[in-house]
Amino acid sequence: MAGGTDFIALDVETANADVGSICSVGLAHFRRGEVFKSLTILVDPEGHFEPRNVSIHGIRPADVVGKPTMAKVFPVISQYLNDTIVTHHSPFDRRALARAAVRYGSADLDCFWIDTVSVARRTWPAFAKDGGFGLANLARSFDITFRHHEAAEDARASGLIMLRALEDSGLDLEDWLRLLDKSPEPALPKTPPPRKNEAFARYARSGRAAGRLAGETVLFTGFLQINRAEAVNLASAAGCDVADTATRKVTILVVGDQDLRLTRGQEKSTKHRKIEGLIANGARIRIVGEADFLLMVS
Repeated sequence: MAGGTDFIALDVETANADVGSICSVGLAHFRRGEVFKSLTILVDPEGHFEPRNVSIHGIRPADVVGKPTMAKVFPVISQYLNDTIVTHHSPFDRRALARAAVRYGSADLDCFWIDTVSVARRTWPAFAKDGGFGLANLARSFDITFRHHEAAEDARASGLIMLRALEDSGLDLEDWLRLLDKSPEPALPKTPPPRKNEAFARYARSGRAAGRLAGETVLFTGFLQINRAEAVNLASAAGCDVADTATRKVTILVVGDQDLRLTRGQEKSTKHRKIEGLIANGARIRIVGEADFLLMVS
């Protein structure tokens, strides 16, 4: 394992709501604090492409005809990533690879993972109130130009953010590995607890008018891996209005990934059931997991 400033930044894009439907893998190799080389690998996800995903990354079914599946990509990238420090921006990329590994019976990548969202939270806590820790917002704040949702470009941008964090924090990569392994996520500024029957009402807000998802209204339910306040900040920065109750104004319901697994055929949250009732009566509302939400707003 190399320390200092040598690492590989990684990003993936997916074809549909299945977080394991990887259609592109981007790698950016950083050596001595600079981009040494970068690569995008197009992947056949062996599944359908949803219009929403295509609108985000621009990859279409015709683009992956004849391309390898993750069953063939895993052995190739593992040669470069195993026993290496690999950075990724948000849990989405690591989850997607883990899901795809299970699907194809491949071994998990044996590397040293650093989530640059976790690094950013600790290095620049002010971003919790200033647009959130999404890749686009951080890159904009640090004057990093890139083609968003092109996998190698996203990897490069996240790697440059990692380098900026190394400089600002005074820590090296191995310091960060030890820190992230031992310490909990820093708490966001506390807000007064909600009164009974007013859970999460404090999170309702309007989205940024110029945001890419302007016109959408999002509602959150269930346990999220990221802090709920941060999820609201990400949604608002991306242009989404944030609701606190289930009404026909909602266009996206975000359900914690863990809850999506636990609630299949079992009890669902009140919000979840109300939204499904509205959908049954003709409302156009999408239900997505946390990982797909992070893809939409990153």
